[in-house]
Amino acid sequence: MLQQTQTPKAVYLHIPFCTNKCHYCDFNSYILKGQPVMDYLDALEREMERTVKSVPPGEIETIFVGGGTPTVLTPEQMDVFLRRVRMYFGNWAANIEFSMEANPGTTDLEKLQAMKEGGVNRISFGVQSFDNALLERIGRIHNTDDVYRSLENARKAGFTNMSIDLMFGLPKQTIDIMEATLKEALALELPHYSIYSLKVEENTLFHSLYERGDLPLPEEDEEVGMFLHIMKRLKAAGYGQYEISNFAKPGYESRHNSMYWLNQSYYGLGAGAHGYVRGTRHVNIKGVQPYIDATRSGLPLLQTSEVEEVEAMEDFMMVGLRLLRGVRRSDFEEQFGRPLESVFGGTIRRLCAKGLLEETQTGYRLSDSGVLLGNEVFAEFLEASELKIG
Repeated sequence: MLQQTQTPKAVYLHIPFCTNKCHYCDFNSYILKGQPVMDYLDALEREMERTVKSVPPGEIETIFVGGGTPTVLTPEQMDVFLRRVRMYFGNWAANIEFSMEANPGTTDLEKLQAMKEGGVNRISFGVQSFDNALLERIGRIHNTDDVYRSLENARKAGFTNMSIDLMFGLPKQTIDIMEATLKEALALELPHYSIYSLKVEENTLFHSLYERGDLPLPEEDEEVGMFLHIMKRLKAAGYGQYEISNFAKPGYESRHNSMYWLNQSYYGLGAGAHGYVRGTRHVNIKGVQPYIDATRSGLPLLQTSEVEEVEAMEDFMMVGLRLLRGVRRSDFEEQFGRPLESVFGGTIRRLCAKGLLEETQTGYRLSDSGVLLGNEVFAEFLEASELKIG
């Protein structure tokens, strides 16, 4: 299996601090006030050092810094952090994509300049909506003025590759409200947009409200209507939908996220970070202080699991079909040394007969109906665990 010998070309780094906790967020993040930020960055350096000793990196093609909100770091902290990333993962491809998540309102010009000087060349802003009342309802601390100011500062600092995240299916959101947000977002003419539906996750304020019946979500058909409207508007504006939730101008697709969707290996560092290296997945210890303490004596691992071949094949299908181009027979054969249809032929035929998958010249992709019912399609491939793969 290719992943057992593959050296990752992608690096994910987690900065778990936030100015506040949004009502829908179940990510591993902690409110910044009183947190030992420099101790955390020192711990992250210890993990980087041990990681590259354990599995020395080759040429790195993509780096992604997520959170939390990485841009809550001060310019000085940002400079220290990025210099260390370059020290341990500095063999960069000439066309490296180095992305960082940012929240509007946490990115002044000085900080953005520190990011640019440190090698960051792509920013993903968590905007979520251009409706201020809706932003307040979901617990965001920024408003639309902050969005425009942050984008202006990013351009002044020399950034051209920028993306914004938007959400649909939010409480009291209508198609008209979504359209007003799309109009403002598209007027920015950014090269990339990510647009996600709300998922009500456990251990969030929204989950508590949902359980009490106090979360006024759109009806399912209205949410589907929003998604159809989003796809139509983005396509008309010249953006290719290359993944279920992601739209880009040609050449601006997220190369880092594509590593996940193509089931490639990646380093994962930081509190609660996930990684996939040499056929083994790991999850790091989540709490800030427990993570810091764990790095003093070894790698801060919470759990590791070797990925069996059947599971890797299932993963290949489930993440690969998120891409609108679909999965390719040649990629499957390269990773697993056997034809795609020899493993999943029955499942594929069933889904094609239901009109949820369609055959392409190179493999299979979601049909228009399948895009709307993606989770139903992906679940079908979990039945592969019943297969006897010799």
